[in-house]
Amino acid sequence: MKAILIDLDGVLYVGDAIVPGAVKTIDWLRDQGIGHRFLTNTTSRPRGALVEKLARIGIRVTEEEIITPPVVARAWLQSHGVSRVALFVPEATRPEFTGLEVLPSDAETAAGAVVLGDLGAAWDFDTLNRAFRLLMTEPRPRLLALGMTRYWRAPDGLRLDTGPYVAALREATGIEPVVVGKPDRVFFETALADLGTTPAQALMIGDDIRGDIDGAQRAGIRGILVRTGKYRPEDLRGTIQPHAVIDSIADLPAWWQQQARSIASPP
Repeated sequence: MKAILIDLDGVLYVGDAIVPGAVKTIDWLRDQGIGHRFLTNTTSRPRGALVEKLARIGIRVTEEEIITPPVVARAWLQSHGVSRVALFVPEATRPEFTGLEVLPSDAETAAGAVVLGDLGAAWDFDTLNRAFRLLMTEPRPRLLALGMTRYWRAPDGLRLDTGPYVAALREATGIEPVVVGKPDRVFFETALADLGTTPAQALMIGDDIRGDIDGAQRAGIRGILVRTGKYRPEDLRGTIQPHAVIDSIADLPAWWQQQARSIASPP
């Protein structure tokens, strides 16, 4: 194993609280020279804001080490010749789409693509209906989903994420979304390409049995589930089985070293 992909929210921190031992684990990764990238479906803030948040809790990273759906989406749109987009993302995330023509916030026609992220409490009937009207114009725009995560754990409890709103528009319009976040394999492959490694040489560490573990395994990457964040015991009673389960990211070094010893000393 040469590389580790790490989810952020629920693995390194929950809300604004760091997961105990997370800083030591990231320091250990760097000391060992193990390649890693941070993968997140967060679309409510740009990478710069994530860098600042991680720095506040003692983890120093660069923007280039963080893979987010807006970054992958912009690359996809440019490579497919789509320049005119309607964005349903928080205001803070819009700078990630620099270089594209962004339609006014009241536009209901002329989109080459409709991009959906996590608007949180800003979602209401009028907003969702405007996305629907844009998608129903001819020629039909593409529907880009910045992830299909169903929910996440906020400080006040579980909250809906992007997936349910994408599902509603898919049902209403018949348009199959292009997913550019977890659990789509392209998202994981983007991180692996950045690290110059293969699925067989990588691990994914996450708290989401579907978005993190199942998504990674479908891309050929072994997934390790942590019992923090959105983890619930019933996650392990379904058909998705992680490669391993650990209590938290703090247990990763010991698990890694145990695997190395097993390989060095086969039975």
